[in-house]
Amino acid sequence: MNTGMILGLTLGSLAAMVPIVLTSVGAAISERAGVVNIGYEGILMLSAFFGTITAELAHNGWVGLLGGALTGIAIGIVHGVITVYLKGDHVIPGIGINLIGYGGVAFGILAYWGTAGQHQVAPNAQIKPLWMDAFGNSLSPMVVITIAVAFIAWWVLFKTPFGLRIRAVGENPEAADALGVNVELYRFTAVLIASALSGIAGAYLSVDWLGTVTKTIAAGRGFIALANMVFSGWDPILSLVGGLIFGFFDNLAIYIQNNPWLAGTIPWQFIATLPYLVTLLVVAGIIGRARAPKWDGIPYKRE
Repeated sequence: MNTGMILGLTLGSLAAMVPIVLTSVGAAISERAGVVNIGYEGILMLSAFFGTITAELAHNGWVGLLGGALTGIAIGIVHGVITVYLKGDHVIPGIGINLIGYGGVAFGILAYWGTAGQHQVAPNAQIKPLWMDAFGNSLSPMVVITIAVAFIAWWVLFKTPFGLRIRAVGENPEAADALGVNVELYRFTAVLIASALSGIAGAYLSVDWLGTVTKTIAAGRGFIALANMVFSGWDPILSLVGGLIFGFFDNLAIYIQNNPWLAGTIPWQFIATLPYLVTLLVVAGIIGRARAPKWDGIPYKRE
């Protein structure tokens, strides 16, 4: 393997890492506060769709990321109201979000752009890379931003009073409530932060990394992000490690598919299954040993 191939795989893995890490960090914050959301797949789908529309209307990819974040927040408000304020089940709303995401985007692409299953994002609506070589290998500014987000999230969670309260309402909301912490407000805030980060991740898929919107653009990355969250032990910094591992296998399939020599040697369809196989192995190896926050997924009802 020559230097160019190594560079291409490295940069591609970093690009594939971004949506997984952003979603994992958000999910960790939400579950640290005690709120489970399995609907990140749907948020990725819908934010990729609406982020693209926003970016093309504004002719600016960064505005598209904002559109994705707002889409995520809107979905997060619904999920937060159901789970935090109405004390509903945490899993069922996530299933609904995923179903709406896949069905809504498939319909929306056809209804808005008049094409079936796919829309190519306009060049002036895409985010420009920080650096690109003669072979098309590039470094997105979102890679740098994602690494910074992971470190900032860790610092906020473990080194600030706000983070202490977030963790308190997920570990022992009764004690936090007795000390005057507004459990519902902190849980709801954590849900919105998680949904916003996932929304940015979804918009990144379309207006930056892939440059297209498809009816299956999330491709299971929302679920991989949840596995990465468990793998990292709900730690934002460690999620970078897991995100890079999953991102590598995710990018490897694309790399092999686009390489004529490798595509004839190794079926890319087999390589494409590796991120999901790795996810299953990770979950099987960690489940039972990883400890979630004590009140994770349990509605808090004040006595």
